[in-house]
Amino acid sequence: MSTTLIQKEHSPTLNTVIMVEKILQQAEGSIITIAELKRRLPKQVNHNVLKTILIYLEKSNKIGVTMQGITWIHNTNQNLRNAIKTGMEL
Repeated sequence: MSTTLIQKEHSPTLNTVIMVEKILQQAEGSIITIAELKRRLPKQVNHNVLKTILIYLEKSNKIGVTMQGITWIHNTNQNLRNAIKTGMEL
């Protein structure tokens, strides 16, 4: 039997995801770069773990990612959600 080492990918903890979310929500201005995000984090986060978090946040429609940077787009305002749900598409 041959033994093969499988490289285990690091998974983000819930605390790390929440930490990244808070920084993105509180970012001044509308866009923050990954480099600036890393500087603002209270502790160092592995780059691949940060990428995994950003992919998750983008897929869950909490952030928008562009060539200029990252923007927090999630809105919990129930009136806005109702307007979007019942609104007319142009």
